[in-house]
Amino acid sequence: MINYHTKFLQPISIERLPFNNIRTSVLNRIWKAGDQKVSGKLHNKVIIITGASSGIGKALALEVASQGAKVVLASRNIFRLSLVEKEISKLGGTFMSVIADVTNKSDCKNIIDQTIERFGKVDILINNAGISMRALFNELDISVFEKVLDTNFLGAVYCTKYALPYILKQKGSLVAISSISGLSPLPARSAYVASKYAMNGFFQTIRLENKANDLHVLIVHPGFTSSNIRTVALDKHGEPQEISPRNEDKMMSASRLAKVIVKATIKRKTKLILTSQGKLLVWMYKFIPAITDKLIYRAMEKEPDTPF
Repeated sequence: MINYHTKFLQPISIERLPFNNIRTSVLNRIWKAGDQKVSGKLHNKVIIITGASSGIGKALALEVASQGAKVVLASRNIFRLSLVEKEISKLGGTFMSVIADVTNKSDCKNIIDQTIERFGKVDILINNAGISMRALFNELDISVFEKVLDTNFLGAVYCTKYALPYILKQKGSLVAISSISGLSPLPARSAYVASKYAMNGFFQTIRLENKANDLHVLIVHPGFTSSNIRTVALDKHGEPQEISPRNEDKMMSASRLAKVIVKATIKRKTKLILTSQGKLLVWMYKFIPAITDKLIYRAMEKEPDTPF
């Protein structure tokens, strides 16, 4: 039922490093073992997901619905939301959709109000709504920068502001979908990077402010994940670039990422960095930043239709 009132840094090519030789089969066994331990933990939990109509948000919605959660789907795209609804219905899940633009404070408040009216509580808020961009800062229309920050950062701030009192009552969770680009620079994505760094500082502070209230805050830092975020990323004029400059087939799938995020949320972890290459990149940027800067620049310089 739709109520009408009502997301970077791809791991650099480092295939020769032994750290990257972990077998997929081993990882799958670890994930399956973890899945058994957290099964049933989300039953009857009320979970709000922004940006739920596609990509990571859609995958998260399907994952939590399959585990018995009551899902509130928030997005601007009415048609894509209806498709997600159909998939959740096939799973026998419980859901509600709210048409909302997270850059609008009233829309964000309405997401929470509609959730409380329908379900009476909020256990988990997943701030996933996001857009990206691809252009050099000195060529970028400043309105594009503002739009990315309004969506990725202020959208998360607004939703968190209105949901937090209810989440505190449940001793629940705030989940922020950040990026590896919230921990390291990424040329030609200045607005995206700035928004993710801002998210990190904000949610770390909210966690600390509520240390005595048993609030759980998880910040997720995915590497490049296969989704539509690059095809709808804005160019310097604010128009979708339409074609991804990356090889989507080599990225972690949104469904796999969703499973890992849900597991980390249930276990009340505070930080999640993906993938193994992403973890390596973060380590490299921390300890050998000058070398890592050069590697990042060269990788971005080789992208098709690079702005460099």
